Amino acid sequence: MPGTELTKGANTPLPPGATSVRCTVSWGRAEVEVDASALLLGEDGRVRSDADMVFYNQPTSVDGAVRHLGGTRTDDGGQEAVVLDLESLPDDVTTVAVAGSVAAGTFGDVEDLVLVVLDQDGAALASYRVAGAEGETALVLGEVYRRAGAWRVRAVGQGWSSGLAGLATDLGVTISDDDTDDHIDADADTDADDPAPGVDQDPGVPDAPEGADGGDPDDEVAVVELAPAEPGPDAVVVAEPAPRTVPAPVSPGAAAGAAAPTRRPAAGLRTRKQPVTRSAPPALKLAGGEGWTAARLFSISGVGNAAEQEKRATSALLATMMAVKPFGRGLTARFGAPAGLLETYLEVPFHRGEAVVVPDGVLRVQRGAKLWTALLETKTGTGQLRTDQVENYLDVAKREGYDAVVTLSNEIAPAVGEHPVAVDKRKLAKVALFHLSWAEVVHEAQMVLTHRGVADAGQAWLLHEFLRYVQHPRSGAAGFDDMGASWVPVREAVAAGTLRPGDRKVPAAVDAWVRLVRQLCLRLTAELGVEVAHVLPRRLATDPAARTRAGVDTLAASGRLEATLRVPGAVGPLEVVADLRTGQVRTSTRVPAPQEGTNHRRVGWLVKQLAAAPGDLLVEADFGGEAPPTCEQLQLVRTDPACLAPAGRVPLGSFHLARSVPMGTKRSGVRGAFIPSVVAAVEGFYGDVVQPVRPWVARAPRLPDDPADATDVDQEPPVAAARP
Repeated sequence: MPGTELTKGANTPLPPGATSVRCTVSWGRAEVEVDASALLLGEDGRVRSDADMVFYNQPTSVDGAVRHLGGTRTDDGGQEAVVLDLESLPDDVTTVAVAGSVAAGTFGDVEDLVLVVLDQDGAALASYRVAGAEGETALVLGEVYRRAGAWRVRAVGQGWSSGLAGLATDLGVTISDDDTDDHIDADADTDADDPAPGVDQDPGVPDAPEGADGGDPDDEVAVVELAPAEPGPDAVVVAEPAPRTVPAPVSPGAAAGAAAPTRRPAAGLRTRKQPVTRSAPPALKLAGGEGWTAARLFSISGVGNAAEQEKRATSALLATMMAVKPFGRGLTARFGAPAGLLETYLEVPFHRGEAVVVPDGVLRVQRGAKLWTALLETKTGTGQLRTDQVENYLDVAKREGYDAVVTLSNEIAPAVGEHPVAVDKRKLAKVALFHLSWAEVVHEAQMVLTHRGVADAGQAWLLHEFLRYVQHPRSGAAGFDDMGASWVPVREAVAAGTLRPGDRKVPAAVDAWVRLVRQLCLRLTAELGVEVAHVLPRRLATDPAARTRAGVDTLAASGRLEATLRVPGAVGPLEVVADLRTGQVRTSTRVPAPQEGTNHRRVGWLVKQLAAAPGDLLVEADFGGEAPPTCEQLQLVRTDPACLAPAGRVPLGSFHLARSVPMGTKRSGVRGAFIPSVVAAVEGFYGDVVQPVRPWVARAPRLPDDPADATDVDQEPPVAAARP
């Protein structure tokens, strides 16, 4: 069991450096689906308002501190996750209750129900295996709560037979699951997601379950009409649709505050789960020949100079963010914007003395009385952000009372929260600075289409068209595909043995490697539907300068660039090494061996799962230091398992699987380039080696009178249920 194993009622502290945690609910039977949810509670053990319930129909809290990530399914089970940004949680929220619910059946039908709490790097901190559930249809599995300024995790396991609606009602949420149709309010002037004025959001409800804790309730939500902004000629004003409703169309160029018919749902939340349609782009069948090209919503034809390329890409992005709510919310949540009415504007002029400053875009999000605003500066192609330009926008944002400046380019920040351009920190006192890469934009679009789903087929088609556009080479919205000017000299110096830590070009090569690893994590996250993390020691994760120094020392001493990736649910971490001395990319992972059966059976357990793995895969058997390790190629182990673990050896403890492939040498491009060779090596190793291997789980103890209790130490160890 990963992390600290908790029993019902037990608790454990979170590490002081844990600023964000992911709570994963996993189960081991595909016929029953479990839905994860989170409720933000005050000291009285109840929510402050209905907005404090985060689940499939309301996937983000108002402040963006808690997000429902959805989940993945396999033939053997599945998992769902919610993410808590502990630093962004309001002071009057002292407990986040993590719950699970089933829409069909009961938890008595659910096998291997486990809550795992992981840190921001994907390392397990605590786990709780739920036992004894029978007729319950909703469970509070655990709580992340604040005590004396420190965060802790508690295993709860308290159940309800009245489903998610009953659990939520007992914690203060108003539930409306009747079949009354939503009515159209032509005079509505607030976002459809906001509570209606005058509605008591915290009516009297039964006392909270024993053991819940939290802060003062905040029952009333003030709704203030804001003065409409004057849209520019390129503004497209689209009201953000409320959940499960269809917004009335608003014509381009309409005033931001113009009254438009909106659908207002009945008071309270609906827990009835709406089916999510994952729409594929329409397949055209009426073409008159093979050379016919389908019309594209965002055409790359006629893209001229860099300025035109930049404007086209920015306009396409901003329009799609408004039109496809899950996509727009997924991006704005990264900047701390609330969930609400999103409007975007293109090239809005701001006067600064006699000069006119024109950022590429403006983002405005309204949620009740709160208006969040940001300036957007975009670069495409090889365009680079400049310090003076970014600082100029920070000054404009401060003077205009804006909350943030967002930069967007093909540069990938080495880590979340870092910016590729160094600015005067005094300019960040009143305005936040965020960076977004085009690779992250592509990643968010892929996550929405592949894993979260878009219920409206038209919106799904629009997002497909946008993704097709930004992935075209002529759009200028490329991913990280160039190791920089220092790459070739550094590589040649390593090969010649002349590289030293003091060489001025080494830090740039190390930073480029960190950016490549960041892109690898984004690619794998989008493809797998789980958050893949770059694992670093805490002192390096929080100190970019120390991280670069450590990479420089390793590269100068060994000629190697190294990284560790953690994939939630995988059998082990994925190690990546680019060896510039040998010209090889080496990928590896460590697999714990079964702790029962003979060594022959343990080897057979692994080989059976590696049926599709390449024959040149190296398989090393580790005996825990009690005997020297052995290593052979998989193709030999398949025919003769005894070559890896001869008779008489001590029990086999773990396997180390590794494969090396030729490394590209060019700084950019596709053929013979370094970046594609690393990406191909990592994705190939994960798909062929890591993904098929299921972690071993000990069989349940058997009763003495069980006739199936046959003592056979030579039996084949069972294969655990696959983890997504």
